[in-house]
Amino acid sequence: MPEPHDIDGMLIQWGDRLFYPGNRIVKSRPPPKLSALAARQRAAAIRARIEATVVRPVPQVMVKVTGGGRGMKAIAAHFRYISKNGRLEIEDERGQKMRGKDALRELADDWRFGGSLIEDTSDRREAFNIMLSMPRGTDPLSVQWAAREFARAELADHKIVMVLHDHQANPHVHISVRAESKHGRRLNPRKTDLHRWRETFAEKLRERGIDAEASRQPTRGASRNYDPIWRVKAREDHRLRTSTPRFKRGGAARSSRAAALESWLRIAAALGSSDAPGDRALGAAVSRHVAAMQRSVLPERELHAAQSLEARTDRGITR
Repeated sequence: MPEPHDIDGMLIQWGDRLFYPGNRIVKSRPPPKLSALAARQRAAAIRARIEATVVRPVPQVMVKVTGGGRGMKAIAAHFRYISKNGRLEIEDERGQKMRGKDALRELADDWRFGGSLIEDTSDRREAFNIMLSMPRGTDPLSVQWAAREFARAELADHKIVMVLHDHQANPHVHISVRAESKHGRRLNPRKTDLHRWRETFAEKLRERGIDAEASRQPTRGASRNYDPIWRVKAREDHRLRTSTPRFKRGGAARSSRAAALESWLRIAAALGSSDAPGDRALGAAVSRHVAAMQRSVLPERELHAAQSLEARTDRGITR
């Protein structure tokens, strides 16, 4: 029977690949070893995330960049849209709250002249529009608090305008962020940034006592394509002539699914070899999750490869 620290080491190794892929940086020297206490704490965090995924799935946060303004005309129009023309409360990066059309005009002037001049129209994106959302039933004020803390952590030194929408099915917060920071650096969100932003938003919600997760689709066993906002609006207006494939089938998607599946299989093997009943029960739940992944999203060729890997893992073959 493996020692507990060996099982913790396996959970950290494969759990990091599964839940924290952005933290894995290849270096010429091996990373420093964690202390015994730090390793136990890290393994406990991995166990909690495994449980939140396969035992009692918790709500997934949504963080989406919905567009951005190329010039002050477009930015001011978005301010009016998210605030319902000033009827909803608006909050800026200093925590100041305001309402009304006069407040919207003052905000637009502050953005236009507060840094490099933003002309009415511009060839570059001068602002990004971000939406942070949780499912129906989540406390709207907690969503607003978490969004505010998210902005302080991830959008520091940028002008922001934040508005809570709690009048629709799912509570969400719209954030407009000026692309240029107070120090002249420009925001340019990439896919890795978006994943980190989801992690930060989920972490802030958990600090508020709200169950929230930010795992990637392959980790959850999902492989859905979601339409961007412009496609959703075009479909509603019956202007969309093409459809998005339901499932992701490209090489990057296959690679991500294969990596997630291998991590889950290694985790299941580690937990299943533990002498702790709780670990073995969690390992059984992971095995059921793997089986569901194989049935739901894996094409036939990937399914055969997954079954071969599972057989090798069951025989104790490791890399």
